[in-house]
Amino acid sequence: MYLDNSATTKPCERAIQNINLALSDYWGNPSSLYSMGFQAQMLVDDTRKALSAMLHCREDEIYFTGSGTESNNTALIGAAHARQRRGKRIVTTAIEHPSVLETIKRLENDGFEVIYLKPQANGMVCAEDIKNSVNKDTILVSIMLVNNETGAIQPIKAAADAIKASGAPALLHCDGVQAFGKMPINLNELGVDLFTASAHKIHGPKGVGVLYVKKGVTIKPLLTGGGQEKNMRSGTEAVPLIYGLKGAVDSLGNISENLKKQKELLSYAKDCLTDTGLVTINSSDESLPYVLNVSVEGYRSETLLHFLEAEGIYVSSGSACAKGEGSYVLREMGLSRKAVDSALRISFSRDNTKEDIDALKSALISATQKLRRSIK
Repeated sequence: MYLDNSATTKPCERAIQNINLALSDYWGNPSSLYSMGFQAQMLVDDTRKALSAMLHCREDEIYFTGSGTESNNTALIGAAHARQRRGKRIVTTAIEHPSVLETIKRLENDGFEVIYLKPQANGMVCAEDIKNSVNKDTILVSIMLVNNETGAIQPIKAAADAIKASGAPALLHCDGVQAFGKMPINLNELGVDLFTASAHKIHGPKGVGVLYVKKGVTIKPLLTGGGQEKNMRSGTEAVPLIYGLKGAVDSLGNISENLKKQKELLSYAKDCLTDTGLVTINSSDESLPYVLNVSVEGYRSETLLHFLEAEGIYVSSGSACAKGEGSYVLREMGLSRKAVDSALRISFSRDNTKEDIDALKSALISATQKLRRSIK
């Protein structure tokens, strides 16, 4: 019973079929100027077209990378270096994914001024704080759309409005990895200049990321070489993985309808877990319903994870990139040390059912009973 879908998802059948087709029948280099190359390029173009329709943007605004991390690095470093003569301030949040935070720390070491906005108790950054932090020296604002540990939805439109009101030359970057495929996204309405996503979070393959660069926006590429992806990301495109992403996108169905069903499952999960008397809910009611963060105070996360794994149930203690360290996201939200040390992240996909929740509830009760007996 897999409940760690924010870490990765099981590849769907259509993604696997597309990967195998590209590997067996369309294995040419898409840059080659003969039919085998053209055929491979068609698969890449078809995927770009599917993504542009899904995200409501132009096809030529979509670029393929090797991961969400690479997309974030390219967007941040590329934007900062492209605009460094116009200012030195970067505004971000203290709860971004490590692929954003570590990249911005590198930029800070290079001489950029960085403002780290703290979240409120509900996990959301205050729109007024964003407005107050953006000035005419700001060249980059980077705020995630959905937090990977709590599901908190961040006020991206407020960031776009703050940049416009201030007259800043800033580009707005949004890490959309946890929102991609789980909530309707219209990039034109969102007001972002740069947007990043990853295939393996929506039942696609690992090894392929997405980078949106708004038409007219110029950033410096991270990788140089053969000039693939219109010089944005050199290196021969991973056609099987890219076409696997198309299979995942094609299998999503109606995102709005999926969201409604997920809200029902989340409500059931909250009721079930709260009924145990063991759990405190850390995610707010306004969070994306694909992520539920809870604390089982008095029991360390790592210990509970091992008990749950023994029952065939997989959850996490936070971001997979944290590798077992306590959640900085929860600390920034003001949670106590006990709450942080006992936190579990439960993250869902369209494949999860109420039976999975029932099993999790029973396993949590059993685990805590065994732990109490062992202490005695």
